[in-house]
Amino acid sequence: MTIDMTDSRYAHGLRNIFRSLQYRNYRLFFAGQSVSLIGTWMQRIAMPWLVYRLTDSAFILGVVGFAGQIPTFLLAPVAGVLTDRWNRYHILLITQVLAMIQALILAFLYFTGVIQVWHVVTLSIVLGCVNAFDVPARQSLVVEMIDKKEDLGNAIALNSSLVNGARLLGPSIAGVLIASLGEGICFLLNGVSYIFVITSLLFMKMSKKAPIIKKADVLKELKEGFTYTFGFMPIKSIILLLALISLMGMSYVVLMPVFAKEILHGGPHTFGLLMGASGIGALLGALYLASRKSVLGLGGLIPLAAAVFGLGLAAFSFSRYFTLSLILMVMAGLGMMLQMASSNTILQTIVDDDKRGRVMSFYTMAFMGTAPFGSLLAGSLASLVGAPTALLIGGLFCVGGAVWFATRLKGLRVLIRPIYMRLGIIPQVAVGIQSATELSVPPEE
Repeated sequence: MTIDMTDSRYAHGLRNIFRSLQYRNYRLFFAGQSVSLIGTWMQRIAMPWLVYRLTDSAFILGVVGFAGQIPTFLLAPVAGVLTDRWNRYHILLITQVLAMIQALILAFLYFTGVIQVWHVVTLSIVLGCVNAFDVPARQSLVVEMIDKKEDLGNAIALNSSLVNGARLLGPSIAGVLIASLGEGICFLLNGVSYIFVITSLLFMKMSKKAPIIKKADVLKELKEGFTYTFGFMPIKSIILLLALISLMGMSYVVLMPVFAKEILHGGPHTFGLLMGASGIGALLGALYLASRKSVLGLGGLIPLAAAVFGLGLAAFSFSRYFTLSLILMVMAGLGMMLQMASSNTILQTIVDDDKRGRVMSFYTMAFMGTAPFGSLLAGSLASLVGAPTALLIGGLFCVGGAVWFATRLKGLRVLIRPIYMRLGIIPQVAVGIQSATELSVPPEE
């Protein structure tokens, strides 16, 4: 039996997956990111490989990871407040320019032959400061690009698929380039790639909004955002699980050079393929989420995905065969993406618009801000008990977090349901509201 791809059912399915591209600003953003993110992933592969080549130390890898991510943890809350005050479009434009300059400086230091580990640490700190403002601004701005609330989940999932498509291509390209030309070419190409996303941002037509005048001081708004985020159990639980996954699980990236070189007896190409395999799994997860029509059901997916991620890492720690390791990396990438993107979608759906930047700053702290401590912990554990045991411990903690979240799921659904009713996300409720007030339109079946 053959499948006719011209069949309207399949055409409708493709339209459903890519429906957010109907919005001009999002389409421009998507196009610019598609090039820039490949460069970003090339640099993410080149930096740890360069550090490991220079030092042969798993601990130093952890230190570099810590240095690059700790600014995000420290600055994200304040960045969230300022994101709610300032123009998010302008913030994102500035952060992209600064990230481009950082990459070009790395390239310059490499090609002039003076680059040292302390240079990498310093420039990683600079990029961490940039990311503290970039991530909440980026996450919040996506909402402004999408006119219909029901397409928000699709836009987030499509963006995740873009990130992980780049995660598939970038490491693979980087592995070949590092082996043939060295790490510096990856830094240079990453710097050049920012031109595309900056150009796409300049071509956007953002609606002009009245400036937000805030009389309260930053600390008061920060406290308000903290109370709102951690005073509502669904938001609190999602962010706490994200923090645990990032702390104990995401540090696997720091240890990958060790696995590639010492455990699997490969080189930079092996490293790139392992990271690319993780990207394949994440891309599959993102495309699945993009094909979904509703946010309903994502809550139950979060603990399942976290468990898949943790089990994938635990099993990978025992593997000594390259092919099996690739398969387990696909599994880990799939679980990671489903858990992260589902959490992001639910948060973006249920938060109030005037607090979105602050909530997403705590999301940034949970997902990226705890990573430096995870990097330092992973590097230290790997030095003491070996990389495989360190990764096994992290994977088991992720599974434990999934079990904890699953036990709270029923209560969380009760709290979120009234919000879904108000937004018209639950179809039968939306029909009732429309009949009573004629102010809402039920979502399409």
